[in-house]
Amino acid sequence: MKTEEVQSTLGTLPLLLIAGAAVLALLFLIIRVKIHPLIVLPLVSLGTAFAARVPTDEIVDVLIDGFGGTLGEVALLVGFGVMFARIVEISGGAQALSDTMIRLFGEKRAPLALGVASLLFGFPIFFDAALMVMLPIVFAVARRLGGGVLRYALPAAAALSTMHIFLPPHPGAVAATVFLGADVGLVVLLGVLIAGPTWYISGYLYGIWIGGRIVLPVPELLTGGPRKETAGGSGDGSGGDTGGDPGGDIAPPKASTVLLLLLLPLGLIFLNTGLRTAVDTGALAKDLAWADVLRVLGSTPVALLITVITASYVLGTRRGRSRDFLEDLYDNALKPIAPVVLITGAGGMFGSVLVTSGIGDALANTLRDTGLPLIVSTFVVAAILRIALGTATVAITTSAGLLSASVLAAGLNPVQTAAMVLALAGGSAVVPHVNDASFWLFGKLLGMDIPTTFRTWTVIKTLIGVVGFLFAWVVYALAS
Repeated sequence: MKTEEVQSTLGTLPLLLIAGAAVLALLFLIIRVKIHPLIVLPLVSLGTAFAARVPTDEIVDVLIDGFGGTLGEVALLVGFGVMFARIVEISGGAQALSDTMIRLFGEKRAPLALGVASLLFGFPIFFDAALMVMLPIVFAVARRLGGGVLRYALPAAAALSTMHIFLPPHPGAVAATVFLGADVGLVVLLGVLIAGPTWYISGYLYGIWIGGRIVLPVPELLTGGPRKETAGGSGDGSGGDTGGDPGGDIAPPKASTVLLLLLLPLGLIFLNTGLRTAVDTGALAKDLAWADVLRVLGSTPVALLITVITASYVLGTRRGRSRDFLEDLYDNALKPIAPVVLITGAGGMFGSVLVTSGIGDALANTLRDTGLPLIVSTFVVAAILRIALGTATVAITTSAGLLSASVLAAGLNPVQTAAMVLALAGGSAVVPHVNDASFWLFGKLLGMDIPTTFRTWTVIKTLIGVVGFLFAWVVYALAS
């Protein structure tokens, strides 16, 4: 059963009050009472479902659908991601690539270099997948240069997020483009022009500023705990600490080898995206068997699986690592991620209850006639739905469907319509918080508590949405 089929019978105001009370309860129980999020999130989700009058015989299905749907998106991705990160880390590959980047760009420009690289990686690749690929490099640079992990991680993650928000083929921008009848080429062109300065102002400048004031150690999460290894590449991976020589007596791989491994999943996923776009636009027929096979190989979990297998051979077996060593290496890498995956799934459970309760529909109907300028109302509607529901995809889809008739009736020119798409995308990005699964995923991967996640990730995402909207508004005005 799909959770979208279940609807509450309450009106808009009671639903909004219930949603607000649920968010406050989450924050109070987790921050003040210090109860573990994995206990609080299902508990508050259950209470919210009862309060919103979701039919009692459907509540468990709603909770499980939300939890399972979120895990289906992130569990394999995070699992394969940490396995890849561990083999790159323990082989010395992450250190080799970070040393090369620092030598080319200099220590002072390392956050900028990581951000620019992430802008390029984030263009065709979804945020979560690109983040898991980039994190081991970010962590290696942070270890080498010091100053805390946030100074390097925030600009990179913000760059990935900026591309995911504003540019097709990412789902939100694609949905808005379709609903509003915009030209996808113009959306891409204007999106690229807006994304760069938006990231620099919101992600880079704020990221290095707040990263210099909140100094956090580099998490051991992606490396499976303290970096320990038996010299010579044999044993169980828990022997003597080799410090800066994680490969024992095995020379680290070349930076170019690690770079090619990083590009492998990105290339496969980009191939999937390109083929899907070609089919959707009619450039390729839908029943081509070879294209279907390539799309499967380019799906995110399969692409990461292929990457882990390739890295296991290139950085492991071919360099003298035993199968027992690799098995133990991956076991240790997977152990620390259980809280991340389970808490992220619980966050998806809470978001599912909010969507199922009918808050989105009730709020959208209330916001239909705001009396604001069309482009402003587009941003405001998407932003409010995002804050209330916690999911950018639902917010942007609902907003685009709600406002599409008004946009089409306004007689806008192609540039104005493309600017409307970007304004809608900006609104769907603001204020991620406890009802957003990615809020938990990013915070836990970086080892942040909830207040720190608010001060860093929530602020950066909000800045990206607002600054991107302001640029879109300028384009809209110039094209009038």
